[in-house]
Amino acid sequence: MKAILQPLYFKSGMDDEFKSHLDMMRVYLKDEANLLEPLKLGGTIKDADAVIFPQLTGEAFGEVDLLKKIKLPLLVTTSDFGTVNMWDWEIVTFLKTKGLKVFAPYSLDLTKTICRSLALKRDMKNTKFLVFQDNPGIGMQAEIFKRFYWWEEICTKSIKEKFGISIVRKSFKEIAEKSKKISDSRALEVAKDKTINIDGVSSNALLSACKMYIAIKEELEKDPDIKGAGINCLNESFYSNTTPCLAWSLLYEEKNVVWSCEADTISLLTMYLVQRSTGADIIMSNIYPFLVGMAALKHEKIDKFPEVDEPENHLLVVHCGYFGLVPKCIASEWALREKVLAIVDKNATVIDARLPLGKILITKLHPDLNELMVVKGELEKYVQYPGSDCRNGGLIKIEDGFRLMDLFYSHHNCIVVGDKSEDLKYMSKVFDINIVR
Repeated sequence: MKAILQPLYFKSGMDDEFKSHLDMMRVYLKDEANLLEPLKLGGTIKDADAVIFPQLTGEAFGEVDLLKKIKLPLLVTTSDFGTVNMWDWEIVTFLKTKGLKVFAPYSLDLTKTICRSLALKRDMKNTKFLVFQDNPGIGMQAEIFKRFYWWEEICTKSIKEKFGISIVRKSFKEIAEKSKKISDSRALEVAKDKTINIDGVSSNALLSACKMYIAIKEELEKDPDIKGAGINCLNESFYSNTTPCLAWSLLYEEKNVVWSCEADTISLLTMYLVQRSTGADIIMSNIYPFLVGMAALKHEKIDKFPEVDEPENHLLVVHCGYFGLVPKCIASEWALREKVLAIVDKNATVIDARLPLGKILITKLHPDLNELMVVKGELEKYVQYPGSDCRNGGLIKIEDGFRLMDLFYSHHNCIVVGDKSEDLKYMSKVFDINIVR
């Protein structure tokens, strides 16, 4: 999947600098873009995601009318390093004031993020997300689950209209029954091949988790357009004797299939956008601001938050007993353990894993899909509450907890490793999404 870029030159023609920069860009973007043969400004552009200018000249000031006819983003990479040349800031600013969508990246990494985002935008028209569910909201803990927007038809329709992604639904009950019929010998082969680190997990529970992985993998392989998946694994947990946690970890490592817990399609979409555009490591989890107080503590069956300075600016991150579903390939520590939550089968399993400590971002698409929340934070440490629903949670500090309480769209949020805020800014511009910091 690569962006298709149309190089343009002005009426004065291509000089040595233009040709040199064009050759450089073909090398710099060999994995992210296909550059077409150069075209003179005013020529007919076909089948391109954006126009690329390896060189700008003062002619641009007098060619606004022709530039406005392009109807594609303009990518300016006029330096020797795959970035905008600072001498071109005046031209870029002028073009922006005329209403043109201009990208002027100041690092090669941002240039690559823009190209990946452009390619993703085109590819999304054929992309599908597969979710397994039967009667979402009606099952276990219905008083909670029936409130969630991501199961509403208006949400599915909005995703299709905004991004072109289709949500394909299949029966959780049927996939659960299919997994149970898979032989122990096939499941054992997976367990041996994947060298799964287990702690306190029975052999039967491990085999059940591997069978669910096999069943889901077979469904995904029926359609190469499926790029993300989820299961209503808690609300309809009575259909299955296991959970899909191990399956999502293995399928992400093998096929780069992005997952979402509880079939949350907005979290799934957020993770898909960020991971495919920026290449960042990203997971989803539940966020519990200390400011929420007892409402959060009661749900996690703990008596108090950790003692910290500035409690108003701290969050506890925990999902299904642990920090979150972290694939082994991006984790600093990883183990498959027996289930914690009472809502799932006694044979179920869950992942206990950690991301590296340090800078993170909390991010999530707004339900209207036109805004992306981006919050800078620091993953400070991990905290344990034995016997609770928070056996190993993450402690995150942010700059302004009160501001965050005004921004939150959902208890489900996505956590990005590192500070990718600039990448998200350029990605969001490609998709016409506003950043809310």
